[in-house]
Amino acid sequence: MEKTSHSLLPSLLTLALLLGSAKADPQPLQDYCIADTSKPFYLNGAPCIDPKLAASSYFTTAALSRPGNTKATPFGFSVKVTNITNLPGLNTMGLTMARVDLDPNGLVPLHSHPRASEVTICIKGTLLVGFVNTSNYLFTQLLRPGESFVFPRGLIHFLYNLETMGSALAVSGLSSQSPGAQIAAFAAFTSKPSVPDEVLKKSFQISNQDVTRIRRSLGG
Repeated sequence: MEKTSHSLLPSLLTLALLLGSAKADPQPLQDYCIADTSKPFYLNGAPCIDPKLAASSYFTTAALSRPGNTKATPFGFSVKVTNITNLPGLNTMGLTMARVDLDPNGLVPLHSHPRASEVTICIKGTLLVGFVNTSNYLFTQLLRPGESFVFPRGLIHFLYNLETMGSALAVSGLSSQSPGAQIAAFAAFTSKPSVPDEVLKKSFQISNQDVTRIRRSLGG
């Protein structure tokens, strides 16, 4: 028995070294990637052009230079992001930049980014920001121009403009080329097909009338 244990030791050490040097799978760049077994090759992202064709214009963008339409949602906010369409050099870099505009008392409602952490810097206005951890503890902070806050990956968070007369502006950096964004209220009440009423009623302890009212107010 002792001889067998000694003979296994080199193999175990080799396995430990291999596991220690192995890299984790790359993070997904989409919500899901259904296996296509009919093709031998797939991409988790976008294909690359010939590096010899690269130019400075691929690494610059004016996509964040102007505010977005804050009237497009009932919450009074707009988010514009860099992506591989307006900034092709971003591909495979593992990051995204976002411009966040908020009306007076505008709100970026409770939402999450399943594939990215986020750091936000307040450029203009006074922002109340916060996130809830998996123990349901709320972390909040008041941000003034020049101050920053980090939202951990996948956790529910928000940004709220405390100014009643003036707009607010923030810029965020996210740690994924495709961070994803899911607003909790829209996911629950405006999904297609709809989440069953009974599920919503029991989840939020509300009535049929409440479900109908919330769906209508969110455009569901």
